Amino acid sequence: MLNSTVLQRDSKLNLFHPIMKYTGTKKVKNVILLIGDGMGFSYTTGLRYFNHDSQKGFMNPTIFDQYFVGTQSTYSLDTESNITDSAAAGTALATGHKTYNGALGLNIDKQAVPTVLEYAKFRGKSTGLVGTSQVNHATLAAFASHVESREQYDQIADDYLDERIDSKQKIDVMLGGGTSYFVRNDRNLVEEFAKNHFGYVTDLQELVTNKTEQLLGLFAPVELPKQIDRDATVPSLSQMTKAALQRLKQNPNGFFLLVEGSQIDWAGHDNDIVGAMSEVKDFEAAFKAAIQFASDREDTIVIATADHSTGGMSIDRNGNYKWNPSVIKSITSTPLVIARRLHETKDLTTLQHHMPFDLHEEDLKTIQATLEMEVEDTRQALINIINHYSSTGWTTKGHTGEDVPVYAYGLNRHLFSGRMENSDIPRILFRIMD
Repeated sequence: MLNSTVLQRDSKLNLFHPIMKYTGTKKVKNVILLIGDGMGFSYTTGLRYFNHDSQKGFMNPTIFDQYFVGTQSTYSLDTESNITDSAAAGTALATGHKTYNGALGLNIDKQAVPTVLEYAKFRGKSTGLVGTSQVNHATLAAFASHVESREQYDQIADDYLDERIDSKQKIDVMLGGGTSYFVRNDRNLVEEFAKNHFGYVTDLQELVTNKTEQLLGLFAPVELPKQIDRDATVPSLSQMTKAALQRLKQNPNGFFLLVEGSQIDWAGHDNDIVGAMSEVKDFEAAFKAAIQFASDREDTIVIATADHSTGGMSIDRNGNYKWNPSVIKSITSTPLVIARRLHETKDLTTLQHHMPFDLHEEDLKTIQATLEMEVEDTRQALINIINHYSSTGWTTKGHTGEDVPVYAYGLNRHLFSGRMENSDIPRILFRIMD
């Protein structure tokens, strides 16, 4: 656990890059940091194509394009890998310390280092974590835990309750998935949070009607369904972002809010372009909500970036010179959901409800053959077919090491311009937070 002495010591000048200049910089009251997990340039460029309704003419900029300020490098200091994982990248973005893959809130020597969320709490601000994964997953956890392995999910969930900053709860609002980690045979954290005056909600209606200032919202046993698959009971990332802001803004000292589009990365790992575009759209809406909040204020900074890119997504494949986002937009569910329904019905006419375009006979035969196999086989066949018809390419099912974009709006946005290291972002935030 970090104490006030550590926070005071590590927030002093020797933590920061010597070339950074802050002369005349106004202090920031509110910080909203959004991380599109796995969202490299190909995803945001793909969004521009995806939002463009015509095959011809100039494409309008996305909301991300309007606030582009620079890029950041994502590599970790792992001794065996030169491509980061989400834990090391999250730790760099949270603490200003690059570290080894798998570490959360620890430097390369496995020493606990303060996060910007913890420093915000130390400064009397409210804090929040919002994501579409379980709330104790790697990127979110990097801002509020200090463990040697990202796989310590139960320990991370325990730390969210047990650790304090100056005797106060470290996190005031947590919204996402993860019920199975908070309600366990050995411990019921939901009941314990309630005893500490937290509200608890499990669906959108409860989220809307709940009025408690501190709130735990868990909307799935592990991760939330992807946006395209969610029903009306599950909140979107933008709805969770707005709910968090509504609570956090009540603190006169300000707040720090982290919002993660967690499953852009997961779709990239699966090479699932339907899921990827669904999740980027979900993240886009959350970024809009953050911008709308900050647009009426002069004391707030909004930063959006990625922790790394995933999948090596390419807009077009095999030299076709024609990406087909209309194919993706016509599909009503992720390949996983379509595969499950096909296995339930054993009837290929089910496809027309979810993929309303003509498939070649050989593709139909491929799908039919997988219905005698596992759901995963059908899902993979659908992914391959959708990538073919949309002309979407992929180079890997893992992370890739290229630089990723940085977007910023509001007070001191200029400090995040140009090319920087991922660890520079929190170093700046430590300095400019009021």
